[in-house]
Amino acid sequence: MSSSNAQALRYGYKASAEQFPPRQLVDFGVSAERHGFEIVAVSDHFQPWRHHGGHAPNALVYLAALGERTERVTLATSVLTPTLRYQPAVIAQVFATLACLNPGRVLLGIGSGEAMNENPSMGIQWPKFKERSERLAESVALIRELWNGERVSFEGKYYRTVNATIYDRPDQQVPIYLAAGGPKAAALAGQIGDGLIVTSGKGEELYHTLLQGMAEGASAAGREPAALAKFIEVKVSYDHDLDYAKDACQPWAALALSAEEKGGTEDPLEMERLAEGARDRAHTRFIVSDDPDEVVEKIGFYVGLGFRELVFHFPGEDQERALAQFSADVLPRLRERLS
Repeated sequence: MSSSNAQALRYGYKASAEQFPPRQLVDFGVSAERHGFEIVAVSDHFQPWRHHGGHAPNALVYLAALGERTERVTLATSVLTPTLRYQPAVIAQVFATLACLNPGRVLLGIGSGEAMNENPSMGIQWPKFKERSERLAESVALIRELWNGERVSFEGKYYRTVNATIYDRPDQQVPIYLAAGGPKAAALAGQIGDGLIVTSGKGEELYHTLLQGMAEGASAAGREPAALAKFIEVKVSYDHDLDYAKDACQPWAALALSAEEKGGTEDPLEMERLAEGARDRAHTRFIVSDDPDEVVEKIGFYVGLGFRELVFHFPGEDQERALAQFSADVLPRLRERLS
């Protein structure tokens, strides 16, 4: 299987801040670079998917620490919400600083947020999608103005600055990718983003819909859809022991819950209770296999759709085991057959 897209494939590691404490998570990112991964993307949660045994280290602190212990991996958020807990002007300053410390190695992945993270930390009523989308678009506009200008006075619907300046800015501007789970969000990514972020395991038709939405949004804005990056988190549990690979998915049972089952849950205790009822289908969101060729074939499906940045989410508690086996068995095959 070979790729028809001239853009080189890049492979990354998902640092699951919901699952591990900060020092251990940094060590995993360092290990991912050592094992040949090119991106480390961290989730940004104020609260995790489960209360007992869950974690939620700050993603911004994490990226700064990881940058000091690595040399080449791209430092990414997948994803952060720059609209409520974090104000866009602050995010502009943070990511400019990160990029000064790590030139050419920083990627800002953003989304419209989850009630579980924003509501408890702010005590707010969760906005409707329209408002969240408007806030996201306005935050991107403000962040870019601050990266490109001085003494920026911005008067938006949701955000305002007065003579604001980011004094330390990198020579190479940080790309902004937008996450999407539906066509409207994908269209916004096409209109204003440098790339699109999606997650795997949701059915083929959805990915065609998202990519079409992104292309339509880009075209409507006079942009070339093919020039925009396509980034996907691929959920994969590969192990020499197939039963181990399946069981390793259980901490992520919440991912197998439908939108109706979750019902807008904001409390980690309640989400934990709901996830317990889905433990027997936790593996359904993951590529689960002990055959590296099968894993390559299933990953190849996403490459065939046009995704060029693939960040692998390993679900188990033993991340070193996952990194070692995947990098030894799967990564070489991916580079040989798909690049």
